Amino acid sequence: MDMIEKTISDIEAKIRAGGLAEPAKAELLQLLGTLKGEIAALEKTCVATPEKQKVLKNSVEELRSSVEGFEQSHPKIVQAVNSISNTLSNLGI
Repeated sequence: MDMIEKTISDIEAKIRAGGLAEPAKAELLQLLGTLKGEIAALEKTCVATPEKQKVLKNSVEELRSSVEGFEQSHPKIVQAVNSISNTLSNLGI
């Protein structure tokens, strides 16, 4: 398992184990599923052609839009996750 897959799996496990409300948990897991799919597609199409670059750019934009929408609709969850991430980062994790 490469580093990206491991990181996503770790995040997924923490979301499942955390005390999040079910709608928020489902939405986060759906975003992770989207990310996994995009990474899998990227790995299959590593050859960078203009068409593939356009598809990748569109996918990244869609993911960015989804994340922004989640941030707007669930600001307290985003704030908590950011705080946790910063704390773990400061601990070297």
